[in-house]
Amino acid sequence: MSFKINRDKSKRRVAITPWEKYQSEERQRAAKKTNRVQRIGAKLPRLKQQKHRRLAQRMGILLGIFGLILIVSGYYVSPLSHIGRINVSGNHALSDQQVVKMSGVSHGDSIYRVIGKEQQLAKQVRKSHPRVDQISFSVAHFNRLTIRVKEYPTAGFVPANGYYRVALTSGVISKERQKQPSGSYPVYDKFKSSKQLSQMIRQYAKLSKKIQNGISEIQFSPTKANPERVHLYMNDGNEVYASISTFASKMAYYPSIAAKMSHKGIVNLEIGAYSYSF
Repeated sequence: MSFKINRDKSKRRVAITPWEKYQSEERQRAAKKTNRVQRIGAKLPRLKQQKHRRLAQRMGILLGIFGLILIVSGYYVSPLSHIGRINVSGNHALSDQQVVKMSGVSHGDSIYRVIGKEQQLAKQVRKSHPRVDQISFSVAHFNRLTIRVKEYPTAGFVPANGYYRVALTSGVISKERQKQPSGSYPVYDKFKSSKQLSQMIRQYAKLSKKIQNGISEIQFSPTKANPERVHLYMNDGNEVYASISTFASKMAYYPSIAAKMSHKGIVNLEIGAYSYSF
């Protein structure tokens, strides 16, 4: 009998009216909404910070781009982007003005007339004058241009219509001309073939400076036996016969042969090497 009473009480405690169920659900929804609002409210400061940070980054990028544009524009219109000084070095026969004129670059030109075009300018100068062996261009301190030149040295003079044209060690006869030879360079005379003259000059360029300075004149003097014979007049009073193709190697013996000669005479270097008095 007591068992039934307890079971009935338990049933009454478990049973929930519709109104109670509705209130319970409303409380749960209110609790969830409160939690969601709290979570969103906690996130709001972080979201605002991230938004401000992204905005600052975008503004920084835009300001950087505009600043770079202003700097580049200012550089292009400023004197720093134009050649302010031109220095020439390494030249001897050519004047500074000649080198600058051949380069095609002038004071006040844009520096980009040179930068990136060094090889093209060098090729242009080498074509314009046979005296130029090598030439280089470099820019320092924003707008200071330096032109370095290496010239082909003078190797003598060639008579031409009352003047003397300058022979270069490259074997080329330049357009430079003088009324009289100068320095301790030889005169090349009676050469009918430009090819043989060029070969002779290149052979002369191989000699030591001491032997070069001892030669006064080189004449082309062929024979049937030796169609490339040359006749040399030396500053010490001796004369030399040699062949163009073996000239440099044979002339290396001249100082020792001349030192053994008791009188001025002929040194023959065509075949072998011997000497005899006049």
